[in-house]
Amino acid sequence: MNLMNERALYYGKGAVFAYRTYVKPLLGVRRIPESSFSGRSNIVFGLNAKVSVGGSAFLPSFTEGDNSMVVATDSMKNFIQRHLASYEGSTIEGFIAYVAKSFLEKYPQMETVKIIGEELPFNGAKASSSVESDLVFSRSLNESSEAMIEMVRTENGAMINNHSSSIKKLQLIKVHGNSFVGFIRDEYTTLPEDSNRPLFVYLNINWKYENVTDSYGEDPYHYVAAEQIRDIATSVFHEMETPSIQNLIYLIGCRILERFPQLTEVNFESQNHTWETVVDEIPGTKSKVYTEPRPPYGFQVFSILREDVDKDKPTGTIVENSSQGS
Repeated sequence: MNLMNERALYYGKGAVFAYRTYVKPLLGVRRIPESSFSGRSNIVFGLNAKVSVGGSAFLPSFTEGDNSMVVATDSMKNFIQRHLASYEGSTIEGFIAYVAKSFLEKYPQMETVKIIGEELPFNGAKASSSVESDLVFSRSLNESSEAMIEMVRTENGAMINNHSSSIKKLQLIKVHGNSFVGFIRDEYTTLPEDSNRPLFVYLNINWKYENVTDSYGEDPYHYVAAEQIRDIATSVFHEMETPSIQNLIYLIGCRILERFPQLTEVNFESQNHTWETVVDEIPGTKSKVYTEPRPPYGFQVFSILREDVDKDKPTGTIVENSSQGS
């Protein structure tokens, strides 16, 4: 009997930080119109990993205090960090797949391994006014990429059960050209309709490949970089006049799937953090004054599938990038 099908049973280690200098560069990615991204030097390669392992062999450690089959989580930490030295690829997706498979090869009592790797990005600092340093890097606190892979042990060896690539904590403000009208109005409605509002959104975007090995970056042309997903999101937000956040994320997802046929779906977790107006009109200017919104925020979760993409269907209305204020 496979106890893993009947109960939650796993343990692991989080906040496993690992940094390596001079990982293999990512070169030769497919170029798209929305992005100038052409690759990563990987001079500084950093990640924060979380690993979870499961298997019926670990049940006695919970029920009887028998640790004879337990791999200490400190050992898991060391395993991940030391395998970064032997990794020969160029992406976080490739690294966590390499480590997950290595766990299953090393420890036969592990039936499942799930690893999440969050990028810790570093940007090249300026060596001079026109030259980017290849020695000094600044730690970025902006959006970052993340990858997840779950492998299970089968009779035929390790099999990938689930995977995703992501960009997290993307925050975008569009100062005008957004509307939200036509929604239900009843005795509970206090929100006014707005045909031209600023819109501040938080986005987590996740995507899946038809062939998960494309995510490893071994063939860079079929790899989809988080920087390219970010640039598509900002381009669509700039170009399209949309009536809601729901429609915005749908249009972004369709554009991503159009640009990258190797992907099967794009998933969104979005939040509305649009500022509240303090001063609506400043005489002689197009300016306004805003403050942070109240703590309750709206959110949306939606998946765009390959079947949603129809190249004969327009993906929004293109508007001029006018300098006129709202």
